[in-house]
Amino acid sequence: QVQLVESGGGLVQPGGSLRLSCAASRISVSIYAMAWFRQAPGKERELVAIIDSAGSTDYVDSVKGRFTISKDNAKNTVYLQMNSLKPEDTAVYYCRGGERPHFYWGQGTQVTVSS
Repeated sequence: QVQLVESGGGLVQPGGSLRLSCAASRISVSIYAMAWFRQAPGKERELVAIIDSAGSTDYVDSVKGRFTISKDNAKNTVYLQMNSLKPEDTAVYYCRGGERPHFYWGQGTQVTVSS
C-alpha cells in the first residue's frame, strides 16, 4: 500500500528554520505531483506548496519567499524547507501525493513556532 511518512517537525522560535521530509513508498514522486498542506487548530486544511512531476513549484502567498518545496527522485522523498518561521505557521503539516481521484496522505508532523 502507498505510504507517506512525514518527519522533521518540532518546536522552533520565531525566525527559525525547519526542514520537513516526506518519504514515499509505492508511489513515485517523479511521476506524481506532491504537495504539503497544513492545518492549524480550528482552521481548514490549506495547501502550502506543490511540486509537479517536472519540478515546477507553487506556493500559497503567505509562505512565498520563506518556504521551498523540493524533491529527490532517487530517494523518493519530498522536502519542505521553512525559513523565517512565524507563529502563524504553527500547524500540523501533511504530505499528499497522487492524482484525482486517488490522493494519499501522510499522518502529519507538528510544527510549533513559539518563543
